[in-house]
Amino acid sequence: MKQLVFLFITLLIANSVCAQELIDDEEIQQAPKKIDSTRTQNAKKVDGVAAVVGDYIVLDSDVDKEYLQLQAQGVNTKDIKSCELFGSLLERKLYAHQAVQDSLQVSDSEIRKNVDYQVEQFLAQSGKSMKELLEFYKKDDEKSFREDMFEINKTNQLAAKMQAKIVDEIEITPEEVRMFFEKIPKEERPTFGTELKVAQIVAEPKVSEEEKQRVINRLKEFKADIIENGASFRSKAILYSEDPQSGRQGGKLGSLNRDQPRMVKEFREVAFKLQEGEISDPFETEYGYHIISCDKIRGKEVDVSHILLFPQVSTEALKEAKERLEKIRQRIVEGKISFADAAREASDEKETRGDGGQLINPTTQDYNFELTRMEPELYAQIQNLKDNEVSLVLKEEDRTSKIKFKILMVTDRINEHEADYARDYLKIKKLALDEKKIKAIAKWQEEKILDTYIKISGEHRNCEFSSNWLKK
Repeated sequence: MKQLVFLFITLLIANSVCAQELIDDEEIQQAPKKIDSTRTQNAKKVDGVAAVVGDYIVLDSDVDKEYLQLQAQGVNTKDIKSCELFGSLLERKLYAHQAVQDSLQVSDSEIRKNVDYQVEQFLAQSGKSMKELLEFYKKDDEKSFREDMFEINKTNQLAAKMQAKIVDEIEITPEEVRMFFEKIPKEERPTFGTELKVAQIVAEPKVSEEEKQRVINRLKEFKADIIENGASFRSKAILYSEDPQSGRQGGKLGSLNRDQPRMVKEFREVAFKLQEGEISDPFETEYGYHIISCDKIRGKEVDVSHILLFPQVSTEALKEAKERLEKIRQRIVEGKISFADAAREASDEKETRGDGGQLINPTTQDYNFELTRMEPELYAQIQNLKDNEVSLVLKEEDRTSKIKFKILMVTDRINEHEADYARDYLKIKKLALDEKKIKAIAKWQEEKILDTYIKISGEHRNCEFSSNWLKK
């Protein structure tokens, strides 16, 4: 749903992308030479230019689109002034402009892949056809629609990279954290909500060697049919791949970069060893068994497609895993072994096993989960547990239909409380670091505004900006 909302918000401003190239004659004459006037030779003025920030244009209508974006997110815009949104637009353009000046790079192939995903998600979740989508957003054809989305995504990524660069090397010392905390009046110190530490033990049903070999043989048959009989890899993927997203696209995963983060290690090793047009042998990852087709090689990037099959788990294996975990639970309840020791001894989840089953909060990268910000699924599983109580055996199924069983325990609880320097040091450190980053961004903005060509037009000059956009 988050992706859907993001796409909807993105599409709301799609019409402004091309319009941002439409600079009127007065602006072309007054702007520095770095604005390429050849881009506007055939342009028609379809919207008033509210501002020029370096190479970027802000249109009068962009403020209205900002309101629509916020409303699409469910934000009450009644008390939000147009000048505030206009100032936010100026900041975004300044970031993107400076990112280009600093030669920050974004991957066009990754952006196009993201656009493909956004469109696919929108069509799937809205139930609209592409024709209906184009009519709704007043686009003549799919190509121009995707190009508009590409430009929007690229600008957003450039701005994000510039923001990250500004604060990337900012660090904070323990002394700075202490001074930050001590300057907060006691009555204004933050209150932190109830936090829990949660541990789990996981039992995964075992797949038989016969079933693994069956899947491998099936993939070998696909490869042989493609190579020896000229069968279509795309058709095989559509008909048989158990990856629902890429399967509908004929197995296409788009372009992969050798340095791309979060790519499964085994997948990377196979994908970047293939020659163009070559199909891999079957191999295993944590998601199942694959064969990969190398469609095109472009330097560090390769276009690949894959077919994914999941080995099936037998009823007997499911029963064995559940009974195994029930016995572990009984030993813990009877006090014969601690939860942490049982996790180290018997859990099938390698990510948590070494820490005695302790879950790591993906947001904070520590063991604490704030109750009000916990993922709904995890909250539902532990909400009725008392401290050090072991849950019943729970069955869980992921997006690939892979089943596992688990037991959970709340290993520690800190009730809602006023910030305490010793106990909440990490959270206070984050607040102090955030403040330091905000100050660094404000200083950067102040300097870059003075160094960048900026022109504010019309009634927008009457705004009371928090930054010196009018260069007074």
